[in-house]
Amino acid sequence: MSYVKKIADHEGVNPAKFYKTTLFRGDALMVGLNCLEPGQVQSAHTHDDQDKFYFVAAGHGRFQLGDSHVEAAAGELVWCPAGLAHGVENVGDGRLTLLVGIAPAP
Repeated sequence: MSYVKKIADHEGVNPAKFYKTTLFRGDALMVGLNCLEPGQVQSAHTHDDQDKFYFVAAGHGRFQLGDSHVEAAAGELVWCPAGLAHGVENVGDGRLTLLVGIAPAP
């Protein structure tokens, strides 16, 4: 197993929906990569027993957190505690690349 991965090697495109892949998975934590092209959306959803974060590696997104919406760009971290409805839309001109962590792992 590789303990080091380069994000750029795992980016991808899914024209029908946003692209996602798992980078690492253990019992306590799953780390993945989500790539959204301009205008693509990850619909609001919840993880009742799991905390989640999005680290914006590139691009600009609009995040739904419960009834609120916040914008975050490259270098910013968005936190979603367990049970809070959350989703994201790429509101930028280029790809939105998100490093995502979920704990405990799904």
